Parts: sequence; structure tokens; C-alpha cells
Amino acid sequence: MTHTLITGANKSLGLETARRLIEAGHTVHAGMRDPDTGDAARALGAHVVQLDVTDQASVDAAIASLPALDVLVNNAGILGTSFTTDDLDADAMQHVLDTNVVGIVRVTQAALPLLRDSQHPVIVNVSSGVGWPRFLSTEGRDEFPVPAIPYAASKAAVIALTVQYAKNLPSFRVNVSDPGYTATDFNGHHGHQTVTEGTDATVALALVAADGPTGEFHDRHGRIDY
Repeated sequence: MTHTLITGANKSLGLETARRLIEAGHTVHAGMRDPDTGDAARALGAHVVQLDVTDQASVDAAIASLPALDVLVNNAGILGTSFTTDDLDADAMQHVLDTNVVGIVRVTQAALPLLRDSQHPVIVNVSSGVGWPRFLSTEGRDEFPVPAIPYAASKAAVIALTVQYAKNLPSFRVNVSDPGYTATDFNGHHGHQTVTEGTDATVALALVAADGPTGEFHDRHGRIDY
């Protein structure tokens, strides 16, 4: 039995990842800040877990409630409230980093003891092409018009921390996914991909074999070269 924890699993990409991994045979623990929003996850057969990635006590309690853990999908993230330099300040930056970057570290560090007990530990961090400088600076890419500094910086940090975790945990498979421009609440459902397409990379990396890639950045078409 493969036990999988997904953060931010009450809707959109997290919920679809839960659905697909349950379909693949995983026992999914769906982490979310408010369990009252978990009816859709429960309907899929997921076990709803209260988990706020910005609250260490919440993270510790969620991890302590798990019987085992084989796969961790760090999906929770926020867009933030700053979209130009005119509305950017340190508080806005810190707010996004605390969820999107420090939140991953909180959950991952708390989960390491359980993951180390797994015969095939896997971590997938959900980032974005918006964190990839080559995409941000290439006209014609979906990412190019995005002006927001906190979100882009946070997703770049997620890519870097994934590579570093992979180097530090050679017996794990630790990778990072780019959902692409997917129709979700983040963008007012204007993305040109479905949530199923947007979870292709995350699901593939969650199902990676013990001798599969680690420390890599993937979208639904495969590895994104550094």
C-alpha cells in the first residue's frame, strides 16, 4: 500500500492529483487548511487531513496522524497580492515565500522520518514555468507577460530547493513539476490546459520508479533542461 500526502488538495490541481493517484492505487491523505472544504476529496476516497503549511503545529499534527508515508506532493501555494513594483513591499514578498517556499520546507522536514521508513520514498514539489528565467524572458511563452515578482521568485526557489533536497537525499526520488498554464482559480480559469493536463507532470513524478529521475524539473512533455 502506497501512502501519499498531498498539500492543498481541496480543489484544482491538488484535488485532481488526488483523484488520479487514488485511481493509480495510492491511499491518499488530502491536506488542506479547512477540512470543511474537503467534501470533494472525501467523495474520491481520500482521507482529509487538516494541514496549514504556514503553521508548524498544524504540520506536525498532520504528519503525526499518518500511518505511513511513501509519497509527498507539496502542492499548496498562493499567488499573493502583489503584481507590479508599485504594490510590492517586504510583507507581500514574505507572505508568498512563507507559503510557497518555507511551507515546503516545514512539511518536508516534518515528513522525513516517515519517508525514510519507506522502501521507495518520493517527493514532488509543484513549481511553475513562471519560476524559470528562460521562460520568463522568452517572448511568446505563456510566462513572459507575468509581472509579479513574489510568485515568480518563490517558484524559482522551489526549483532550486528541489535540486538541493535531491542531492542531500540520494535514496529518494525528489523532483519538481511545472503544471503549465492551466485553468484554475489562480488565473480566473483562463488557462488553456485542463486540470488533468496540468497534473500530468506531477502525477508522473509521483509514480516514478525507484531507479527513476531525481533532481529534475518536468512539465507534461518531460524534462525541462536546465
